[in-house]
Amino acid sequence: MRITPTTELNNRIEKLQKEMAVHSLDAILILQNADLFYFTGAIQQGALYIPREGEPLYLVRKDYARARMESGLKELVPFKSPRDIPGVLADFNYPMPKSVGMELDVVPVTVMRRFSSSFGECSISDATPLIRNVRAVKSDYEINIMKDAALIVDKVCQRAAEIIREGMTDLELAAELEFVARKAGHQGLVRMRGFNNELFYAHVFSGTDSAVPTYSDTPLGGMGLNPSFPQGASYKKIRRNEPITVDFSGIFDGYIVDQTRMFSIGELPEKLVKAYADMMAIQEHAKRTAKPGVSWGGLYDECLQMAYDLGYRDHFMGPKGSQVSFIGHGTGVELDEYPFIARGFNDYQLQENMTFAFEPKAVFPGLGAVGIENTFWVGKDGLKHLTFSKQELIIL
Repeated sequence: MRITPTTELNNRIEKLQKEMAVHSLDAILILQNADLFYFTGAIQQGALYIPREGEPLYLVRKDYARARMESGLKELVPFKSPRDIPGVLADFNYPMPKSVGMELDVVPVTVMRRFSSSFGECSISDATPLIRNVRAVKSDYEINIMKDAALIVDKVCQRAAEIIREGMTDLELAAELEFVARKAGHQGLVRMRGFNNELFYAHVFSGTDSAVPTYSDTPLGGMGLNPSFPQGASYKKIRRNEPITVDFSGIFDGYIVDQTRMFSIGELPEKLVKAYADMMAIQEHAKRTAKPGVSWGGLYDECLQMAYDLGYRDHFMGPKGSQVSFIGHGTGVELDEYPFIARGFNDYQLQENMTFAFEPKAVFPGLGAVGIENTFWVGKDGLKHLTFSKQELIIL
């Protein structure tokens, strides 16, 4: 079991404390599991109190012994109720804060009210942008873990080429690939921050199913098995001369990479072959231009216009009427971190060591979808691959 180094946790907290000083916050209270893991190294139930100055306090309700074993933070405190917070702060000679930030994008209102009431007349504001800014820039430690996650999706890709056969169902293929990933150390859970965003391992589908839109904010949806989870693999049987999509999230030690590769049994229609080559061209353009200082939204606008110029106005990033307004999304502890290569983010700039998945895809209802996706980290002179599987269309 890998324990997040104390130096890593301290660096993250120091960066957040600098953000707090800029935004005049006396403290931040962290409750959500992904943020708890990032700042404490554990997700044992409780709350992390980070003052603008001084040691953070990890208030642990369940399980304190495991939190003590898993977290490298100095101050862990047994904790029963938000009502205990004033007493805990007094024990550490911390004054009651006048302004507290919370994760208002994800914390339920009832939970927010229960905790905020313990701070009396204190003002509550949203600390989410500060937290996401800190998490967006990865350390070498984090990037190395993501390289391990990339090994998992490469094993998945290699196995797909070995087992895909005519007549097997999309579900059978998905199950075989999930088995490979699990044996390689995939944790199973794919964390996403967005409300009602859900994903189980991957999207694996073939032919016309790959062009079926659904509720999730993704360019490809799939039929799924039933209306309770209408995305991903279905019972559809794989046939010759149709696209087979393996869009897989690899996760290792809490960190996520995202990769899409395309397969077919026999040749694809020329329309799809050309579209795949064009999506590759858009990716290569992004690799050349996405450097520190480049606008997230500007990169999106540029690549979107390239897709339009290539003839995919009604097919890029979803079928007409169901197209998503992004081409890339940050990855890390969650699958939808900063940065967003998306419409409207023109005031945000790429920074060195940000990591994101870039996924240009073309969708043709009644025929299928093709595309490429890789996870990159931002180097001084451009994008560097984290995922590395062979990128050519794999004809079986």
